[in-house]
Amino acid sequence: MLGPVVAWDAGGAPVDLRGPRHRAVLARLVAAGGRVVPVDTLVDDLWQAPPAGAVSALRTFVAALRRALEPDRPPRTPARVLVTEGPGYALRLPREAVDAWRFEVAVAAGADVTEALRWWRGPAYAGLDEPWAAAERARLEELRLHAVELRATELIAAGRAADAVADLDAHVTAHPWRETAWRLLAEALWRADRQADALAVLRRAGDLLRDQLGLDPGPALRQLEAEILRAPEEELFASAAAAYERTVAAGTPARLESTVDLLRGLAVGGGLAAARDQRLATIEAAERLGDPELTARVIGAYDVPAIWPRSDDPALASRVMVAADRALAGLPSTSPPAVRARLLATIAVESRGVANPRAHAAAREAEAIARGLGDFGLLAFALNGRYMQTFGRTGLSPERDVIGAELIDVSARHGLASFEILGHLVRLQSRSAVGDFAAADVHADAADRLGQRHGRPLVGIFTAWYAALRLAASGAPAEPAFHTAAAVLHGAGMPGVEAGLLPLALLCLRVWRDEPLEVPVDTDWGPYAPWVRPLLADDAGEALRQISDPPPDLLQEALWCLLGRAALRAGDQSWITRARTALTPATNELAGAASGMLTAGPVADHLAALA
Repeated sequence: MLGPVVAWDAGGAPVDLRGPRHRAVLARLVAAGGRVVPVDTLVDDLWQAPPAGAVSALRTFVAALRRALEPDRPPRTPARVLVTEGPGYALRLPREAVDAWRFEVAVAAGADVTEALRWWRGPAYAGLDEPWAAAERARLEELRLHAVELRATELIAAGRAADAVADLDAHVTAHPWRETAWRLLAEALWRADRQADALAVLRRAGDLLRDQLGLDPGPALRQLEAEILRAPEEELFASAAAAYERTVAAGTPARLESTVDLLRGLAVGGGLAAARDQRLATIEAAERLGDPELTARVIGAYDVPAIWPRSDDPALASRVMVAADRALAGLPSTSPPAVRARLLATIAVESRGVANPRAHAAAREAEAIARGLGDFGLLAFALNGRYMQTFGRTGLSPERDVIGAELIDVSARHGLASFEILGHLVRLQSRSAVGDFAAADVHADAADRLGQRHGRPLVGIFTAWYAALRLAASGAPAEPAFHTAAAVLHGAGMPGVEAGLLPLALLCLRVWRDEPLEVPVDTDWGPYAPWVRPLLADDAGEALRQISDPPPDLLQEALWCLLGRAALRAGDQSWITRARTALTPATNELAGAASGMLTAGPVADHLAALA
C-alpha cells in the first residue's frame, strides 16, 4: 500500500490483481486493518453513485481477488485470506504481510525506522482518489513524516548529526510548518559544530511562522535557541576567564573590582544566593589591602537593583553597612564624589525595612551628588536607595510611583536595563496600591518583555505574584494562582520575599472575604508571625500586648489591617486607635496591594470597621 497497490506471492513474484476496482476492494480492506467491512460500506466506498448491479459486481471482484491471492486453494474450500464474515468481508493476514501495517508497528515500537522508510515506493494508496483512500493516505503520510524525524533523532543521539542534515533540510523545505523538523535540523547543525547555521535555521523558522501564520515559535524552538546561545556564551566565558587568570594577578585592585562586576551579573542573571555568598568575601579582601577608596569602589560597584524592602540576609546587610561606614570614614578628600555617592546609596539600599533616619539622608545625598554629576547610572542606583526609604508610614505609594517613573525614563534613555525593569516593577506596585490595574498591567508586560530580552529570570516571579493579586482583586478565586506563584518563587534565592508570603496572602484573602480563619497549626508565617498571631490566638489581647508596630515595608498596610481586626476581636481600644491612625493615610488604597503581590481588600473597609 506504500505506493501503487500491488501484491507479491511468497516467492516474490507479482500477483495479478486484475483491474482498478479489484485493487480498490483490496485496498479498502487493508485500510480497515483486518476488521470486517460491510458490503453496503464497500459499495458506497467504491462508487459515488452505485449502479444497479453494484453488489453482484463486488462479489465478482472478491471472487477474482480470492483466486489471485490463493491460487492453490482447492475448490469449494473456505477462503483463508479474503474471508466472508457476518455482513461483509475482511482480510486475514499477519501484520508483516502488509507494508502499511508493519510500517505502523515499526514506528510505534521505535524499531529500525531507516529500514521501514525504505518500504515506501511513492504516495500511499497511489492511484486511488476516493475519500477513504485520501484520509488513509494522509494518515500514513503523517506517520512517515514522524518516522523521518525519528530517524533524525536516532542519528543525532548516535553522534551522527552531520548525516541527518541533508534529509532534514529537504524535509523542512517540503513541510515548512513542522516545528519539530526545524528543531531537529537546527539541533543536527549545532551538534555538527555548525552553531551559526543552526541559529540561522531557527531565525528562518521564526520568520516563516510569524510572517505566514502570525505565530511565534513554540517553546521547543525557543528553548533550543537559548541552549545554543548559552553554549557559545559558555565557550567565550571560559576562554575569557582562562585569559584573565593568566594575565591579571590575584589580590590586585583590578582583580577585586572585576570580581564585583561578575557578582553583579550573577545576581541579576538569577544567581542571587551565589552572589551573596561571595560578596562579603570580596569586600573583606579589599579591606585587607588597606585602601579605603578601593574598598568603597568594591562596595559601591554592587548596584544590583532591589525591589523588596526586606533583606534576604540581614546579617550580611549589617556587615556590608559596617564596612561601608568604615570606608566612608576613611575616604580621602580627593576621592571622586561618585565613589562617596555609591557608598551612600549602598547604605540606603541595605537599610531596607529598618526605620533609619540616617539611611534616608544618605539616599538624598547620593541622589543630589548624582544629579550634580550628570551620572545617570549613579542616579538610578541612588533612586533605588531613595525608594527603599519611602516606607516611613502607610500611604506613600504615590511617592514611589514618581520614583518609578523617573527610573524608567532615565534607564530607558541610557540603556540601564536592570533599573528600567526596577522602575516598571515599582510602578506596578504603586498602581496596584490604588487599584489602577490597567496601568499596572502595562508595567507588568513591560517588565516581562525586558526580562526576557535581557535574561533577567527573576522578573517573572514578581509578575506571577502580580497575576495572582490581579485575580484576587477582581473577586475571582485566586488561591490556585497564589500557589502557582509560590512555586515559581521557591528556590529563587530570595528568602526575604518568600518566607511566610503564601500563607499571609491566603490569610489576607480570608480576612477580606470574612471567611473562617482556620489554618494549620504548623503554618510557617516567617517574619510575619508576630503580627498574624493576635488574629489567630485564643487570647488576642495577650498577643497584642507582646508586639510592636509592623516594620516599615510594602506589607505594612496589610499587617495593620490584620492587627486592627485582632484589636476589634480583643476589644483593645488602644490598638484600635493605633491601627486607625496608621491606616488613615492609605484610605484610598487596597491593603497590601502596594506589594504587587497580595491584598486584604480596601483599606477604607477596614477603617470603617475600626471606626
